Amino acid sequence: MTGPGDAGGSPGPVRGGLLVIGDVITDVVARHATPLAPATDTTARVSTLPGGAGANAACWAARSGAPDVRLMGCVGADSAAWHEDALLRCGVRPALRVDPDAATGTVICLVDATAERTLVTDSGAALRLSPADWRDSLLDGVARLHLSGYLFFAAGSRALARAAMAAARERSVPVSVDPASAGFIERHGPATFLTSVATTDLLLPNSDEATLLTGLADPADAAAELSRDFSLVAVKRGAAGAVLAAGGDVLARVPAPAVTPVDTTGAGDAFTGAFLAALLTGGDPVAAAEAGCRAGAEAVTRAGGRPPERGVSAAAGVLRRGAPT
Repeated sequence: MTGPGDAGGSPGPVRGGLLVIGDVITDVVARHATPLAPATDTTARVSTLPGGAGANAACWAARSGAPDVRLMGCVGADSAAWHEDALLRCGVRPALRVDPDAATGTVICLVDATAERTLVTDSGAALRLSPADWRDSLLDGVARLHLSGYLFFAAGSRALARAAMAAARERSVPVSVDPASAGFIERHGPATFLTSVATTDLLLPNSDEATLLTGLADPADAAAELSRDFSLVAVKRGAAGAVLAAGGDVLARVPAPAVTPVDTTGAGDAFTGAFLAALLTGGDPVAAAEAGCRAGAEAVTRAGGRPPERGVSAAAGVLRRGAPT
């Protein structure tokens, strides 16, 4: 699974921007200080926020200094303008297809007193991308392609992901994948998922996903095992930091800054975005993991999965209605 643009070393000078293909989701975050009370009310602080693993990673990449960050995704007409504006305000150029037959995906994030989250997911339009939405020109000016793992859990979006990966390989553009969901991987099968991402240069699982994909409980062992097939593996361990591996060996164990968490939603997406930004701007994998851990630590001190917005809109003409071009 190694290939051009080997992610195991320094990426060299920046050659272009970052294209993220992934989910754009409306997050309903409910922070409850007491355990959920079955069959009655539980008091919570509820917020409706823009989210989605792919969109969050793109926003954190832009926040972390990645040049020309673009996001391809699919939303419903019910909230397309809201999501486009939120992406623009984070410095991301949206290329969103508006699906006429499905609402934007929604995730209910139940966040307990320890800041741990449980997700109730309705993917909605998020997984309704298909190969018909792909154009090789989407890679023009792109130095890295990143795919949200959620794409691989539906036939149409999986076919789109394969088309994008093939086009990237033709252009020697390195590809990264964040597996995104241990629950979905378990239901679809670890072997099936690994086959789907077989041409990926960089894999960014969390500890649960790495364990599921390898059968190994220790994150370092899992990272090393996965790196026999992928050029570079970064296993995200939350407050315990991250483990980097390449060529079957652990390269580094990177600690995370100590913070008081509020909401762990999107922490892994923050790590991914900052990690990719560091590689794009010339950092080595260890520096990228350090940047990722800092971003993840910042993310858990905020409700929701996004960084603070820049507060300004990008240049006119970047919004896409209908199929991306």
